[in-house]
Amino acid sequence: MVTIYDIAKQANVSAMTVSKVINNTGKISEKTRARIKKIMEEMNYVPNSMARSLVLQETKMLSLLIPDITNPFFTTVARGAEDAAMRLGYKLLFGNSDESLTKEKEYVDMVLSTRVDGVLFSAASDESAPHLQTLRTHRIPFVLLDRAVPGIDCDTVSGDSREGARKLVEHLIGLGHRRIAMVNGSLAVSTARERLAGYREALKLSDIPEDDSLVLEMNYKHFTDETALRRLLTMPQPPTAVFAGNNFLAVGLIRKLLEFGVRVPEEMSVVCFDDLGASVIDPFFTVVSQPAYQFGAMGIQLLIERIKGVTTPEWKKIVLPSELIVRGSSGKPSAI
Repeated sequence: MVTIYDIAKQANVSAMTVSKVINNTGKISEKTRARIKKIMEEMNYVPNSMARSLVLQETKMLSLLIPDITNPFFTTVARGAEDAAMRLGYKLLFGNSDESLTKEKEYVDMVLSTRVDGVLFSAASDESAPHLQTLRTHRIPFVLLDRAVPGIDCDTVSGDSREGARKLVEHLIGLGHRRIAMVNGSLAVSTARERLAGYREALKLSDIPEDDSLVLEMNYKHFTDETALRRLLTMPQPPTAVFAGNNFLAVGLIRKLLEFGVRVPEEMSVVCFDDLGASVIDPFFTVVSQPAYQFGAMGIQLLIERIKGVTTPEWKKIVLPSELIVRGSSGKPSAI
């Protein structure tokens, strides 16, 4: 393995001079700097990042922890985060908690052992608070992404889930729907609570009575309650539209509706939060779309500013806007 001492000997300079070239510090003539870099390339020298991190007290590595890498929203978030990290001179380690607190803790332990400079963190649930406190105890900066965690004050990048939900339900109301169901994620996740609040707000603004029997709670990753859906469809006054709390719930919902012989949107309109991404050739869902790429990119920017101490002491709260995109999954109730 080639060391800085081998480079120094070949270049006829001190090891300290080679170190300054590697770390881009100190006053060295451009001619000497270029000569040393050329020798490093010829000898295939790879800097020892661990030793460098011990000297500089930084690893130039960040971690991104998200709850579901298979969800197109988080896939795009990850791409935005990686692009921003690379552009700013950092490497990015990925972790996927699968909405599991146990798996999330394992990744936090990994973060501690690898000595990353900071973490962009999208929490599995409200119960993620101890994991974030662990990072804080070890003085590892973090930025919360998409989901808030009660009791944790920090920099955040999020969307306006409440407003986006209200837009979707108001769209359905504008089409003539009055019996609107909601299939939501776990209320232990902040975005699920906010989307439920937006759903209720839209109903209230249109003087439509709330009916708790129309609201189903399950996991964001899967549509899991077939029995509850059957109950909705066999009510004396069944819903004519459903608002799904995220894209995965919407896909599972429509599959079940088709199994039950319910046509979308002819017999049931379906709208959802978050788009399905570029993989969908023929977009179908009426959605509220969030700028997922910007979530990741701005989260990394904010994290690096916190690491370098160039931001203000006050926590920054960035809220990104959403966009209502009307497509084929929503239409007027069949009776209209």
